[in-house]
Amino acid sequence: MTTSAIVADTEERAALRDAVATLVAKYGHEYFMRKAAAHEEPTELWSDLGAAGFLGVHLSEEYGGGGGGLTDMAVVVEEASAQGCPLLMMVISPAICGSIIDRHGSHELKSRWLPGIADGSLKMAFAITEPDAGSNSHEITTTAHPDGDGWRLTGTKYWTSGIDEADAVLVVTRAPQPGPSGRHPLSLFVVPTDTPGLSWQPIPAALQQPEHQFTVFFDEARVGREALIGEEGNGLRQVFAGLNPERITAACISNGIARYALDKAAQYARDRQVWKVPIGSHQGIAHPLAECYVGTQLSRLMAYRAAELFDAGADAAEASNIAKFAAADSSLRTLDQAMQTHGGNGMALEYGLADLWFVARMLKTAPLSREMILNFVAQRSLGLPASY
Repeated sequence: MTTSAIVADTEERAALRDAVATLVAKYGHEYFMRKAAAHEEPTELWSDLGAAGFLGVHLSEEYGGGGGGLTDMAVVVEEASAQGCPLLMMVISPAICGSIIDRHGSHELKSRWLPGIADGSLKMAFAITEPDAGSNSHEITTTAHPDGDGWRLTGTKYWTSGIDEADAVLVVTRAPQPGPSGRHPLSLFVVPTDTPGLSWQPIPAALQQPEHQFTVFFDEARVGREALIGEEGNGLRQVFAGLNPERITAACISNGIARYALDKAAQYARDRQVWKVPIGSHQGIAHPLAECYVGTQLSRLMAYRAAELFDAGADAAEASNIAKFAAADSSLRTLDQAMQTHGGNGMALEYGLADLWFVARMLKTAPLSREMILNFVAQRSLGLPASY
């Protein structure tokens, strides 16, 4: 119901949307939450998504992808979430890591990793956040020390998702010495998860999702020249090939959750009768849901606008940040209203709403907090003085 034509899909994209929805619906929310509760990877769903070409729809055909754009990947992420399966790993492995490697990786890196990322046989985690750096990537301390024909990586990353199920981790590091600007140049490396000196420990969290969170330790983890993405010291520019897709696809998870919650709430409001009429006939139920629908559609439009700008090679930073901000707020508000529509049943797990609360709430904070997005908009869009 909530896949309204307000988002103007091409014929091919509409077919993609239908195909993803049909595939994921065979699994559904109950499957997703069963895997989340057992801390098991949704292996069957992930494999089917890869085999159908959906995980690599935006990656280069030369390396096993579908040759489409980020807009196509946005459709895949949103439709999976709209079926009750918000797979965070789709944001991390194909959208962030796949996009960075596809744009900046060597032929060897692309050949080694992209076909597996595209068909689902390989997964890659992404490590950028650190305990003392937060959202300020210039303050990271994980360091790549030159060592012969390679580097030794030392440092700690925080809130790294899904590294326990990944074959490698794309890690953002700094140089040992500052450059002319006084800042340490950044470099990106692909580190196989069986590399000696790489370890991790789980972070207990309230999130109910298959992907768990970890603190990651690099203790003299050695990588060779082949692990470097692009040029040494040029990582800040390279990482943005993944951060805008991260914000856009995170927005699509939020929008998918909102659509899923709206569908459930609207159906319940049509079916549930009190005083001999459906509860949806009362404006106290109908108007809040209608307002949530409006917010969801506006958020979807912004997300696809950001994806289109990215695909066109335009500056998509402002649109990507706004899309993520709007979608996260709208999604949480919509989920809350859907639960309210269900009354006490909104808290019952069998109705499939309450168990999405912390995932929707997490997306207000990660992958970038709403406060940092407001900082960006204030300074970049409005030209206001920097606040930090």
